[in-house]
Amino acid sequence: MKRRKLGNTSLEIAPVVFGGNVLGWTIDERRGFEVLDAFFDHGFNAIDTADVYSAWAPGNHGGESETLIGRWLKARPGRRNHVAIFTKVGSGTDGPGKRKGLARRWVEQAAEASLERLGVDAIDLYFSHWPDAGTPHEETLRAYEALLQAGKVKAIGASNYDAAQLAAALQAAREHHLPAYQVLEPEYNLYARDTYEGALCDLCVAEGVGVVTYYSLASGFLSGKYRSEADFDQSARGAGMGKYLNARGRRILAALDAVAERHGAQPAEVALAWLMTRPGVTAPIASATSVAQVESFARAAELKLDAEDLAKLA
Repeated sequence: MKRRKLGNTSLEIAPVVFGGNVLGWTIDERRGFEVLDAFFDHGFNAIDTADVYSAWAPGNHGGESETLIGRWLKARPGRRNHVAIFTKVGSGTDGPGKRKGLARRWVEQAAEASLERLGVDAIDLYFSHWPDAGTPHEETLRAYEALLQAGKVKAIGASNYDAAQLAAALQAAREHHLPAYQVLEPEYNLYARDTYEGALCDLCVAEGVGVVTYYSLASGFLSGKYRSEADFDQSARGAGMGKYLNARGRRILAALDAVAERHGAQPAEVALAWLMTRPGVTAPIASATSVAQVESFARAAELKLDAEDLAKLA
């Protein structure tokens, strides 16, 4: 499978990144190992996770996804050299009323915890999960500088930053001669477009910042399996489908159906293939809970949309 260079990092990744938020949440360790094996057997090579995944699930506290990935790597000797691991810091809270954020103390502490859970010597790509208005960019970047110099992190990125926030962080890096964010992880899909298109996209392209998108299938809505409220109980994410199931959402599904029929593909495959054509986007992140979904990712990676297809999806 052809790989793409991720911004100005040294990473080259296949055109779909595995979304690790499902690990330890909607799929257990046995199924997680099965799905990860299939993902890499199909030629993909990157996993995206976070230290907070999946604290929202009953009985979880965060770190479950990283822990499962670490166990999978330990059970697959030799796999580590062929896997790019992305994880994040700065979400959740550190005791009552204390947001963890991106202070240097917390970034360095969280990195050590993630390394231990993952069972690795270095994180391939470490993201600031959310902007932290209470911490200067310089302080966060100095924390990353120390981690990079120590070899504990290989590249850094920002998630959920808008154009102004990313521009300010890049400027701080230049002014203080610090490492700059090399990758952006925004919410972006056929439904949620203004989160990336426009000034943020233009900035990433101009600065050579790589882009990996999350909610690439709008939490599964773009798979086409949620067509009415009666479909919401199909998964743990079904309760959130109401915000998509409106006139605009139905128009998008109709366009996906038309393009999918033309190619003998599934709507989700078309939605992922569309993201692969977008300016600045290196790869979409997508979660899978079955081997069949991984096989669908492989078909999406090979799907070529033409001008007529893109016009229908515009």
